[in-house]
Amino acid sequence: MSAAAKSPGKFTISQAIDSLGVSKFTISIFFLVGIAMMFDGYDYMIISYTNTQIMQEFFGPAGNDALKGALSSWSTIGIVVGSFAAGPLSDKFGRKKILTIGTFMYGLLTIPCIFAPNYEVFAVFRVLAGLFLGVCTPIVTTLFTEFTPTKQRSFFITFGMAWMIVGWVMAALVGTVMVQVATWHWCYAIGALPVIYAFVFGKFTPESAHWCAVHGKLDGAVKTLERIEKRAGKEMPYELKAENLLVPPVSAKSSPAEVWKGKYLKTTIALVVIYFAGNFSIYGVNAWLPALMLEATGGAVTASYMLAMAQNAASVVANCTTGFVSEAMGRKRNLIFGYGLSVVACLIVSQVVKLPAETSFWPYLIAFVFMGFALNYAITAAQPMMSESYPTEFRNSGVATIVALGKSAGILSPIILGGLKAAGWAFSPLIALLAVPMAFGFLAGFLLPKGAKGMNIDDIADEAADAKA
Repeated sequence: MSAAAKSPGKFTISQAIDSLGVSKFTISIFFLVGIAMMFDGYDYMIISYTNTQIMQEFFGPAGNDALKGALSSWSTIGIVVGSFAAGPLSDKFGRKKILTIGTFMYGLLTIPCIFAPNYEVFAVFRVLAGLFLGVCTPIVTTLFTEFTPTKQRSFFITFGMAWMIVGWVMAALVGTVMVQVATWHWCYAIGALPVIYAFVFGKFTPESAHWCAVHGKLDGAVKTLERIEKRAGKEMPYELKAENLLVPPVSAKSSPAEVWKGKYLKTTIALVVIYFAGNFSIYGVNAWLPALMLEATGGAVTASYMLAMAQNAASVVANCTTGFVSEAMGRKRNLIFGYGLSVVACLIVSQVVKLPAETSFWPYLIAFVFMGFALNYAITAAQPMMSESYPTEFRNSGVATIVALGKSAGILSPIILGGLKAAGWAFSPLIALLAVPMAFGFLAGFLLPKGAKGMNIDDIADEAADAKA
């Protein structure tokens, strides 16, 4: 289409992106942002597949069960703090810049873990790496929200989260092999690869046009749209000039505190409860499942870890499915359905694990696949509502607040479950316990608004402005 044939009228960034539909650019962003998320998932989850070997190296053959539970929590402490910081930082300095720095730094700070001489040094660097690991999830969610067409936004947000599960599966594969043929140190050498990937991400990922526009960088927004158009291989039906951009009203108050005020308060509280509940169950399962299954199968490493991998593989399917259903059913109803399904799944698994593991591989496999699907279907169903509930100027602050408070469950869950295990709890009641937070998440879902199905980013901003008027 020639420049003369393009509409000289005003247009919004959402209209420009929507005019291309799903394009080569959309797919490139899906992989560029997704791979950063994959490394995030790998770096977090590899601890679950190496903790037994690490504790034996630092404390001898008997290990240390009390500190082993905390081992999964160290990086989560950093993640929680980093997630809080990611919101205001990326809202102020840009999505691309903060995610690039975060990816580079969590890879860099993983390197000292390879050479840690004792538990204390290892724990310190897991916390430090976690600080930068924490920036990933909220910014990834926001980038998928701001770069994808309206009709497919929910799918790409939820499917994008599947990259984290891919990282979990990678951690399971690498951990299963490496702890048997080499040492746990090699697992963390692979976890340092984001140091290299950060340069690839920084070079090929543009800054969000929505972020540029609300910060008055209209030329930057146009430059991003031109990059999108070029990579898409087709032209937008608009004349890409700064003076043609329609920018929604920008709130004079755009601090992170806004997510706790006015019409956003009830939504923020509900989403924090929902995300906390989901993370408590998922982190609890992922932190202790490999070790518990190793114990239940009498030390059969491959069988126990394969069960955990199968569960995570089911989680990838769940992330893809929930995006489709969310577009058809609506955000709120899909989320409530997911949390209700999770309660049922946890209770079923709590009964299945009463069977002798050594003769019940298939019931175990089916039950854990079902639970992995249900838990991840539920928590991922919350992702579109997290990013769609806030305007661009403090969107990532809202997402980051929910992620940070929600992921704090990842600190508590492994420690609580580890303490209960040390107190003599059997596998069955530990799994049944996970149904409790999911029930709270189910109830909190009814407090949410209906969601922004079918609304583009600029419509959401206009609605927010009207509500304040």
